[in-house]
Amino acid sequence: ESFAGHTFNFVSSSLGSRRPTVLEFRNRTDIKEHVWYVQMPDEHQWNQYDLKSVQQRVGMAHDQLGKSVSHTPVNVRLEGPYVPDMQIVDLPGFRDYSASDDAAKLADDIAKLDEAFMEEKNNVIICIEQAGDAANMATLHRVKKFDPTLKRTILVRGKLDKFYDDLHPDNVNSWVTGFGDIPEHLLPKTFALSLPHWDERTSPEPPEPFGKMLQSQDTRDVESLRQKNVSGKYLKQIGFRNFASFMEGEIERQFASAVQPVIKRLAQLEEDYEKRKSHLEDSVNFTEPKAVKAMVRDVGISFGHALNHVLDGLVASKTGRMSLEEELHQFHEYHKSRGTWASDGMLPSADFSSLEEYLEYFRDDLRCTVYDYKLNGGAQFRRLMWESEIFVRYAEICDEVNKRDIVQARGVAITTVGWRDVVVKILAKEAHLKMKARVRYVAERLRWFFKEQKEAVIEFMDSVKGSADEKMYSVLFTKHVEQLKQDPMVKEVVFETFDKVVDRQYEEFMALFENTLCATFNNPWLFMKRRVLSIDDQSLEETYLPTFEDLKERIETEMQSGADVEQMINGWVANVPEDLHEVDEAVDKVTGIIIATFKHIRSQIADQAGLFGESFFKLPMMRRLEEDMCRIELQDHHLEVYVKQQQEHEEDLAKVNDALKDVKACLEKLRTFQASKGSRLRS
Repeated sequence: ESFAGHTFNFVSSSLGSRRPTVLEFRNRTDIKEHVWYVQMPDEHQWNQYDLKSVQQRVGMAHDQLGKSVSHTPVNVRLEGPYVPDMQIVDLPGFRDYSASDDAAKLADDIAKLDEAFMEEKNNVIICIEQAGDAANMATLHRVKKFDPTLKRTILVRGKLDKFYDDLHPDNVNSWVTGFGDIPEHLLPKTFALSLPHWDERTSPEPPEPFGKMLQSQDTRDVESLRQKNVSGKYLKQIGFRNFASFMEGEIERQFASAVQPVIKRLAQLEEDYEKRKSHLEDSVNFTEPKAVKAMVRDVGISFGHALNHVLDGLVASKTGRMSLEEELHQFHEYHKSRGTWASDGMLPSADFSSLEEYLEYFRDDLRCTVYDYKLNGGAQFRRLMWESEIFVRYAEICDEVNKRDIVQARGVAITTVGWRDVVVKILAKEAHLKMKARVRYVAERLRWFFKEQKEAVIEFMDSVKGSADEKMYSVLFTKHVEQLKQDPMVKEVVFETFDKVVDRQYEEFMALFENTLCATFNNPWLFMKRRVLSIDDQSLEETYLPTFEDLKERIETEMQSGADVEQMINGWVANVPEDLHEVDEAVDKVTGIIIATFKHIRSQIADQAGLFGESFFKLPMMRRLEEDMCRIELQDHHLEVYVKQQQEHEEDLAKVNDALKDVKACLEKLRTFQASKGSRLRS
């Protein structure tokens, strides 16, 4: 109340205080009058009241407890131009005498409440005793249990005016020192003073303004002890104004000693806010539509580049690894679940009743050495092409060719329909569709394979950082994989673009092979002329660069080999009888020509499947995927997400800027204080 200059605290003739009263003083030079706030124990916010209401509410907070004690405080805040910046916790006084068990319990509860605050090492204890015999200071004795050196204790000896008559020039200095009972190191922090008092039974309000009475009482204390010849060094410890001045200095000293950790924490907070601000500014910039599109394209380019490394073969890669059995099971299940392909078209021959029999063929008959190896990337691609080639080579048409079809195909025309034409018609009708189905199988296997490599690519990009060969790869892999992992939209768009490229290569692969098949079956005889040159058995040491004469001889030989094939075909056809009574023999020989021709075509197509797979699927995926990623365009529903995110980032940035401004202001004030008052106090 003396610091506040007003009476507001709980006073009762029968009851003392029953809970802590937290008094918070805030110096404000921007206002002229005192402003009071109270936060009651059952409230969660401060409310402004006039002084009379403050008195009533504080009294109510204590009075409602009766003879019980509560650790929940009542909070009072006073803001004004003449109050110091400090916080005082007013605790119930110790009760040394108890007339009953209830009173003893109350005294014990009060002691536990007070001691809980005294145990806190950061609290400064203001121990208030009567200005009597220092040897009987019971409260100071209690304080020493929690502050043995009295380092954080300030002793106030109150009601000095009651002992004026006991003091005279011979004993006044000894009295100030407690006749030796006050520890010497506590003397500089010991004060004697009187506070305003009046008969509240006749007048509950002070007869004069409380501040004026306080000033008068202070003057009386100082003058009374000066008249009794108290030493000048002790006179600074007499009266409320000297005590208040000491408290202001003590607060500065306490603050100066504690300010460095606070500055350090605020500096760290400033750094954190700066980083957060920089991150949010980047986020705001990155969520601009143009920046988002550029970012997604960059991520897609890195993804396409990483695919090359995955197809090159990564020893450490584990994602998506599978054995041949697992691979074919998943491939069949993929089409079965989507209903995109009849199950009979996914087996190479009707002789295989199920996928399990097909797998047994690889495991037991072919004894595939990589059957059980779990592979992904380029190694899985090579195994896939090998399995696809076997699938193509299983194509047969002997069951589809019958006597009626051969006779029917002979027919008549303006020009003579020869047996060569019959062979072409039968091949076009039966063989073309069979080979097209085989080619589709190869294309579907390739399409499924590439779509299954997406997660393996992400795993590779994520594993680059910290690996032994980190310096061998682009530093952007680590940055861009985080965006793929953290932003579902980026991953969705990149994956969607990747799948579209795979689908496009599937269509190109099928179109190119379809053109090849159409040309082949329209003129199989021209296709039959193609010969694979054999490698002689001569050793490499005997191999030499050809001369001009060698070139002429080779060309003549190759051209002659084509003529030899033509003669062989003409010989086959010439041996087919023309008469109707020899139709059975003719059918058998034509069937043989069809089967031999188809066998040659099938072999050539199977050989070309691997070449086409490399040329029109794998290489475009490795070389052109990055170009497609560069052309990514975002849809409106993609950008809507980023527009919302940008608004959220801008709101967060505004909050961070406000917080950073406050932290910088606090730091500036604290550093200024440390450089001026702090250094003065230390000196």
